[in-house]
Order: sequence, then structure tokens, then C-alpha cells
Amino acid sequence: QVQLVESGGDLVQAGGSLRLSCAASGIIFSSNVRAWYRQAPGKQRELVATITSGGSTNYADSVKGRFTISRDNAKNTVYLQMNSLIPEDRGVYYCNHHTRYGTDYWGQGTQVTVSS
Repeated sequence: QVQLVESGGDLVQAGGSLRLSCAASGIIFSSNVRAWYRQAPGKQRELVATITSGGSTNYADSVKGRFTISRDNAKNTVYLQMNSLIPEDRGVYYCNHHTRYGTDYWGQGTQVTVSS
């Protein structure tokens, strides 16, 4: 079992920045993929960014150049640095932990609100 705890969500003005964190605890194998998803009101959950245990990253087109995902393997923590926020970035951001066995774990979500 893996437990994920997100933090860092807040209300911010358009153009501002936020940094989300997601700390994992429990039985964590070295090979995994960490990711951030988001869900806006009335919309489906969408993938924002992923990072492998080796540090390879991928981003949704809508956030490329503005968001940066990173991880500290020693702390089992993944971060999402969000810059140049726009109102369309608002939503609940969820941390995901995908194991090499195909199991997915989710955090409880953290709310990001961007005012125009």
C-alpha cells in the first residue's frame, strides 16, 4: 500500500505561481512513475505531467513551458511547479503513483483556483 498526501493548492491571481507537493509513504518500490492529474468542474480528469523514477518527464501540451514536474526520490516526494497560471488551470490536482506492477494510487487532491 502507498499513501499519498498532496499540499500546496491555493487561490492565486492569473500570472502567478504555485508549487504543489505530494509525499508518498508506505511500501514504495524504486521503479515507479509519478504523475499529476487535474480535474476542473464538469470536466474529466486529465493528465498534466509525469516523471519516471529515472527523471524522464512528459507534459500535457496545455502546460508545456509553464509547469515543471520534479521528484526527490530520497524523500519519496514529487513536486509540480506551476508558473504563469491562467484561469483554465483551475481545478483539483491529484497526485498519482503508478507501480511497476500496474497498480495506481491516488492522493486526496488539492484545490487550485486561479482568478482572472
